[in-house]
Amino acid sequence: MPDPSAVDDAVAVLTDLREEGRELDALVEGLPAPDWARPTPAPGWTVAHQIAHLHWTDRASLLSLTDATGFGVMVEEALKAPDSFVDDGAREGAALPPAELLARWRGTRDALAQALAAASPDTRFPWYGPPMKAASMASARLMETWAHGQDVADALGVRRTPTARLRHVARIGVRARDYAYAVRGLPAPDGEFRVELTAPDGVQVWAYGPPQAPQRITGPALDFCLLVTQRAHRADLELTATGPDADRWLDIAQAFAGPAGAGREPGAGREPGAAREPGAARESEAGPDQEAGPDQEAGPVQGTGR
Repeated sequence: MPDPSAVDDAVAVLTDLREEGRELDALVEGLPAPDWARPTPAPGWTVAHQIAHLHWTDRASLLSLTDATGFGVMVEEALKAPDSFVDDGAREGAALPPAELLARWRGTRDALAQALAAASPDTRFPWYGPPMKAASMASARLMETWAHGQDVADALGVRRTPTARLRHVARIGVRARDYAYAVRGLPAPDGEFRVELTAPDGVQVWAYGPPQAPQRITGPALDFCLLVTQRAHRADLELTATGPDADRWLDIAQAFAGPAGAGREPGAGREPGAAREPGAARESEAGPDQEAGPDQEAGPVQGTGR
């Protein structure tokens, strides 16, 4: 019998994933065609490329949950072009008329949400990296939706209001610490770090790691999430490191699987710690820090650091 708390956590992350998708959907709904062609901070990617990538990855996730054979075919195709399959998928979708691309993303997003809700919480589903349980997959999709949504918001000059949904992104970032070292061929530090992040409501603190750990990171949860998804440079963020190992980690942190990305250049027009406030943003209800799911891998989830 599934652990009731695990089921509750899975429901929470799936609810947040749906809301994250709705918020980005509201940002691009009704955009004139020229705005879909606006360049985003990811080199070579427009707003259309960002939505196309999310559609492509949502489709891959849906196949993983519902059609293992079909997903295997998709992996085989990716292995034929390991350095370009992500860009190729984004390029193909970006070539569609914006209304068709948006409709496809919505349909796949809804189908994925239904498949995640119906999935056995204890089953591990295939992925490009290690297999994942449904709660972990939902958490991964939320992280990517938020990160690529930030690229879209930056391209459109929109300031988004951070929400409590960032707790899922922050947790992945913390647990991916050792991967950031491994992907660079570096040894991971001994022992856990203490990470204390001020939640978007300005009151709660999301804390990870031993309270007495000498290596520490403190600052706004938003800034930490921007850092680990490589959507902002450390110099533009209000994050404080105590200890040389913690300081080094802030230079290399990444929450996504794959090669270390180049990240963003410093001084990209951000005010450290500033709220981002689009008219279409929907504030999540503030609540206590909730885990994304007891099966969350102690490492990154497949994504892209573009």
